[in-house]
Amino acid sequence: MRNFPALAAICGSGVVTWVLAVSMISASEPIVVLEDDFRTLPSRLVSSPVGAHTEYHYLPETAPVGNWGVSTFSWQGESQRAWRVQRDHGQKVMAQTFTKKHEPYWHPMLVAGDPLWKDYSVTARFAPQSTNGRCGIAFRYQNDRCYYFFGIENGQVRLLKVRHATALHTPREKVLSEATFESEPSEYLVATVRVTGSRIEACVEGGPTLKAIDDTFDRGRIALLADVPAFFSDIRVTMAQRAHTTYMTSFQARGKELAQLRAANPKPVLWKKMSTLGFGVGRNLRFGDLDGDGRIDVLIGQVVHYGPGDRYSELSCLTAMTFDGKILWQIGTPDKWKDHLTNDVGFQIHDLDSDGRNEVVYCRGFELIVADGATGKTKYKTPTPRTDRKGSRYERILGDCLYFCDLRGTGHPSDVIIKDRYWQVWAMNSRLEPLWTGKCKTGHYPFAYDVDKDGKDELAVGYTLFDDDGTKLWCLDSRIDDHCDGVAIATFRKHQPPHLLNAASDEGIFFADLSGRIIKHSYLGHVQNPAIANFRDDLAGLETVSINFWRNQGILNFFDADHNRYHDCEPVQCGSMCLPVNWTGRSEEYFVHSPNVDEGGMFDGWGRCVVRFPDDGHPDMCNAVLDITGDCRDEVVVWDPAEIWVYTQDDNPKSGRLYRPKRNPLYNYSNYQASVSLPGWSDD
Repeated sequence: MRNFPALAAICGSGVVTWVLAVSMISASEPIVVLEDDFRTLPSRLVSSPVGAHTEYHYLPETAPVGNWGVSTFSWQGESQRAWRVQRDHGQKVMAQTFTKKHEPYWHPMLVAGDPLWKDYSVTARFAPQSTNGRCGIAFRYQNDRCYYFFGIENGQVRLLKVRHATALHTPREKVLSEATFESEPSEYLVATVRVTGSRIEACVEGGPTLKAIDDTFDRGRIALLADVPAFFSDIRVTMAQRAHTTYMTSFQARGKELAQLRAANPKPVLWKKMSTLGFGVGRNLRFGDLDGDGRIDVLIGQVVHYGPGDRYSELSCLTAMTFDGKILWQIGTPDKWKDHLTNDVGFQIHDLDSDGRNEVVYCRGFELIVADGATGKTKYKTPTPRTDRKGSRYERILGDCLYFCDLRGTGHPSDVIIKDRYWQVWAMNSRLEPLWTGKCKTGHYPFAYDVDKDGKDELAVGYTLFDDDGTKLWCLDSRIDDHCDGVAIATFRKHQPPHLLNAASDEGIFFADLSGRIIKHSYLGHVQNPAIANFRDDLAGLETVSINFWRNQGILNFFDADHNRYHDCEPVQCGSMCLPVNWTGRSEEYFVHSPNVDEGGMFDGWGRCVVRFPDDGHPDMCNAVLDITGDCRDEVVVWDPAEIWVYTQDDNPKSGRLYRPKRNPLYNYSNYQASVSLPGWSDD
């Protein structure tokens, strides 16, 4: 590998390093911007079996290795172990070891470079171990659903354009050029692609040259792509002098813009930290005033998994504590091995009986329990609902989640919604007496809204809207195949009726009116964790941000108040809760991607990382956003199983008229919530 000085590229959030040319190179010689033969990387897995954890946890296993980030994987365990550095005939190579047989809308990919790269040449040496599959280079890569591809596939050399589908099962690839090309399994091939403006020229050494004119993507990164086991080596990206000058101008302008944006925002400073060693957990905290002193406390839930997978889980230990680190009470036995989860479990902090003091409502041992918030002592309880679902492991449900709303028109959200994993929902009153039950494709977490303005909530569950008495008002289960990963109802524009938002997993994202008529449906991959807020003051109404996971993890999509997608980006290759954060007290909110120093931060409505977390050793697995100190602006809680840290602004407290958005209540907290942040001010 040639040695050039390295430069850190500021790509939305993370730091990606690649080689840049030294000044001694003559103006006529191409300038190398990336050169990698993998010689300096240790022989080990590059991709890791992180599974659903990285839907809303940041794990270091997802970070780039050298120049490269794992762009795609599916829930198949083998796909999560696809990429590794090893040797082939004594030479270090990047190996792709997974054979993708189904699911045509994704491909194992390893991405590198800078989104600002525009006109360049890329050369790669690769050896597919089978000729019955796709293998080659992606270039002008926008995200892992939008790029050009050049390589071999089933006896042909192909130049393709890949972009989002317009419908779930419609083709999203266009053949720009192709020709017959025979090669042998394990034979090393050398592919070269040159892009200049809209002109594309590509060839395999000893094979035909393909040409095309297409201006869909005018810039972007590169990626290694293989649907079959393959070895890659000797990757090289060069630019002509003029193209490199243009790139460096853009690179420096982006750095200057980000520096100015970050300088204009308050800096995160540590407010509190506390140890949770032995009883801590991943993203399974709840927040509320437990002891009645008017201050926010934290409730930590460890989980036991009965399996298979994360289908049957329940609380094993609850620990209540203050943000000063004082343990108020504990139920169950803490176990440091029960610190991870990839699902919701049923527990919340809520004033269920409307007496001004919070209870803790939770599921454990096939019981739904209401406990005193200050002591944890049981006040009353009932068995969880029986299930008649064929094939269920248990007679009663464990309790997948809890949600509170006002079905009876009491003026207080004292009715309890409990559900199983995907099939049935039950409603109870505050004494845990049954009101009604309904079956549908429930998805993960419901959302209540008084649709008909009668003082009683309707309940959106998955793709179904239930009336307050349990009557199905409408259901889209027959139209939408995959389960719902997030649902909400909100008014996106003043003086217009509210709309329903649904992040529909593999079915993308859709917006519907309250009669169930779909207004806009965007097929953008596996969409989840949506958030609605005022992310941009220059656009009327509220914006929506969503993020992709399975097979296309990390793609952020932004929508205006009319539900048109106005921007997308892929700053890092992992999931996120995308929680709105009122960081400045001004009307424009940001959202937190992760607390990681290099790849995380707070992002604005253009996908720019405008606030970075300090490099002070803080945990970065999980985060939550809420106002703890009381000045209207949010704190950011970051944690892992060992400790919890809380960040506030360096100008806290701040006085005067401040933005105070109306959010999902803390008593309805979920790893699968669709976050809604409606405009409001401190003197409203």
